[in-house]
Amino acid sequence: MNQETVTPVRIFSVQLSSTRRGARLARLLAAEQLRSWGLPLDPAELIVAELAANAVTHGRVPGRDFRLLLYVVGDALRIEVTDTHGTRLPRIRQADQDADSGRGLLLVDALAARWGVTEGPAPRKTVWAEVTR
Repeated sequence: MNQETVTPVRIFSVQLSSTRRGARLARLLAAEQLRSWGLPLDPAELIVAELAANAVTHGRVPGRDFRLLLYVVGDALRIEVTDTHGTRLPRIRQADQDADSGRGLLLVDALAARWGVTEGPAPRKTVWAEVTR
């Protein structure tokens, strides 16, 4: 008899208003979901907070929501935040630049195993980060 190992896939998705309250709720809901899955909050909670804050600050389009998606496959947690401002892609700003935006991605870059941006379908973009256990 051939026994296959089945790796469960866990998925959590929620659509939230593109407001500071929505970003805060994204962090709180993610933390609760991670607890229910028995996963550590660090560093995922910080990454969710940063990506959600970026979505409502830099990716906000009035009247359009953003989406938080968490999923676990094997030992990897993937965090995705999708907004509807696909023409404004995130980039890391160095500490010596004057702009207040973009520095939070330095945190994501330091905490995540890897991260990136997926464009589309128009007008969306998804900023994602992966954390391994």
